[in-house]
Amino acid sequence: MSTILKTPKKGKNDIFRSFLVKNATYDGEQEIPFVHTSNLLPEKVVAFSKAISSKDRNQWIVFYEYDWKFECLWTNPTRYLPIIKRFQGIISPDYSLYYDMPLCMQVWNTYRGRALAHWLQENGVEVIPNVRWGDERTFETACLGVESGKTIAVGTHGCIKTVEGKKMFIAGFDYVINRLKPKTVLVYGRMPDKIFNMARMYGIELIAFEREFSLSRKKGVS
Repeated sequence: MSTILKTPKKGKNDIFRSFLVKNATYDGEQEIPFVHTSNLLPEKVVAFSKAISSKDRNQWIVFYEYDWKFECLWTNPTRYLPIIKRFQGIISPDYSLYYDMPLCMQVWNTYRGRALAHWLQENGVEVIPNVRWGDERTFETACLGVESGKTIAVGTHGCIKTVEGKKMFIAGFDYVINRLKPKTVLVYGRMPDKIFNMARMYGIELIAFEREFSLSRKKGVS
């Protein structure tokens, strides 16, 4: 399904940030904006809140941190575009999806991440889609707007601490790799064998990034 939203008229407050999805195509019944996946892979990453003051441009920006630390990007994306364009690319924004969130909020946060990613891509930024799911109702939504057979990124920090959290993460991750069949998965945070062995069995390349900012990638780390 393809839809183009009108650009807001001058003097009108664009509270829905419709300009972010100008020229976007949409995927699924929830109409999640589609993002084209970069063919490049990061060597180093840095969190958005640290990138603002970082002098090392040989990095990709990630958003695996508290939402309030990058809410400013949603509020005023044009202000931060010049900063983002100094870096090699981004892994798309990772808004929180909690199990006890109403489904509409989980879908909204998925939409926001894809909308920003689309807009940044339209403005010349390399993008790798972050795939984030909440409860089982969001497994399909998490895959919307993402190209199959390419690179995706996932974050494990805070998701696999509890038995319930680990169970939900495994179920969601298994769904995602079967649905999207990625060639490469970037993992920000711990990458335990019990969770990622199936991906290895499928021949998926796994690239781990430590949680500390600006650390280089490590292939095959468990």
